[in-house]
Amino acid sequence: MPVPIRPSLFVVLIFAVLGSAKPTAAQSSYWLFESGPTRPLALSSDGTRLYAVNTPDSHLEVYDVSGEAPVYLTSVPVGLEPVAVALRSDREAWVVNHLSDSVSIVDLAASPPRTVRTLLVGDAPTDAVFAGSGRGRAFVATARRGQNTDDPRGAYDTPGVGRASIWVFDAANPGSGLRPAPIAVLTLFTDRPRALAASPDGGTVYAAGFFTGNRTTALHEGHICDGPTRIPCEVLAGQAPGGLPEPRRNAEGVSGPPVGLIVGFDRISGRWLDELARDWSAFVRFSLPDLDVFRIDADAPVPSVIAPISDVGTVLFAMAVHPQNGRLYVANTEANNRVRFEGPGRFVRENGLKPPGEPASVRGHLHEARVTVIDGNTATPRHLNRHLDYDAAPQPASARERSIAQPVGLAVSSDGQRLYVAAFGSGTVAVLPTAALEAGTYVPSTSDHVAVTGGGPTGLVLEAPAVRMPVGSGMEVPRSGSQPGEAVGSRVAAPCVVSA
Repeated sequence: MPVPIRPSLFVVLIFAVLGSAKPTAAQSSYWLFESGPTRPLALSSDGTRLYAVNTPDSHLEVYDVSGEAPVYLTSVPVGLEPVAVALRSDREAWVVNHLSDSVSIVDLAASPPRTVRTLLVGDAPTDAVFAGSGRGRAFVATARRGQNTDDPRGAYDTPGVGRASIWVFDAANPGSGLRPAPIAVLTLFTDRPRALAASPDGGTVYAAGFFTGNRTTALHEGHICDGPTRIPCEVLAGQAPGGLPEPRRNAEGVSGPPVGLIVGFDRISGRWLDELARDWSAFVRFSLPDLDVFRIDADAPVPSVIAPISDVGTVLFAMAVHPQNGRLYVANTEANNRVRFEGPGRFVRENGLKPPGEPASVRGHLHEARVTVIDGNTATPRHLNRHLDYDAAPQPASARERSIAQPVGLAVSSDGQRLYVAAFGSGTVAVLPTAALEAGTYVPSTSDHVAVTGGGPTGLVLEAPAVRMPVGSGMEVPRSGSQPGEAVGSRVAAPCVVSA
């Protein structure tokens, strides 16, 4: 029988579970464009209560997970489009509202639980963690702009000013009013932030940018020669090393229009190179840093940035910390921006346009799904799909089933031996041995994957010991009496419990 839920979810229950009600008239399609969750689930310390953000409905959903399957308990109204929930204790939750630019403090001990405080923070907050001495400080990641900041525009036209902010509060006494005075607001020289994590002792907070880049930029088409690829020429800005890489015409022999070219900074040579390793340094007249993850001293009287870490990835989604050795895992994708075309490259090869050793097509190799292992200041990226042969077309039928796509959530087992990866694009949770991941020897296998029905998982939490694993996904199947692996709960951050 259905669980008692709010009327706003009852329609979902009727259509998704019973399937007996049919519309009497044609209805237009409706697509959700809600914010992406960053920390959608939290578990109480005794493992009996699961809290899930319901992003489109602006609620915090509460479940009893003491039994074999989650049982819906209640919902708490919060701000608009909540994307993260962090527990200060089993009596208090901080819910990060991406669209409201706020944090809702929820009294979980009240009957029923309710929001008792709202804190206005910077623009588009994404995550929150508790760290510092006794975990007494709250760290909230936001963009460096918004009506609640000193400069609502974010000083975008000021050189050297970052686009990410970390708001730090005394968690027990964040101040009075809607706009309390934080302990500090740190500015990070990176793109708007996404994920936060804390070291096992709480002394360090890690903050990751979201679209942090990979030291690539685009040259104007006026900087590119009109002639052959390898023949230098004079352009307005100076001596250019040649024209566009092949192909420059289609199968009918029609030439394409003049376009720009993407180049990337080579850390070894210190030069800006294109996909053919030609040097375009004379045309890039600025420095492009690659600052991805920042370490913050959470115990300092005024928290401060210790050191930034580079070479982590292009798009950073989530972070998790090894509970024993303190190593940081960062789920990310790396973009192959410098390769110009997507396709089989058949025309290029057949017409002799591809010199030996020069790339012609990315052939599906647009991004690599990775987990970067950070030990101290050293970042070591690990490709999650080492089984793929990017020169093979088509790929073997088994390649897709084994692959891990778009890793957006991480959790580490209490013994530190397994890393659980919520692979949104694959609709699975991958279980990775941390030793093999750190050594760079992990090769994905279907035996390491846990399928999540009904949509890609967006986050996960682990019980201790890791026996069951609530997984947040895009399911819309609220009902009771479900078996492990089936979806139960709210419309977006719907938890299902699977064997770990």
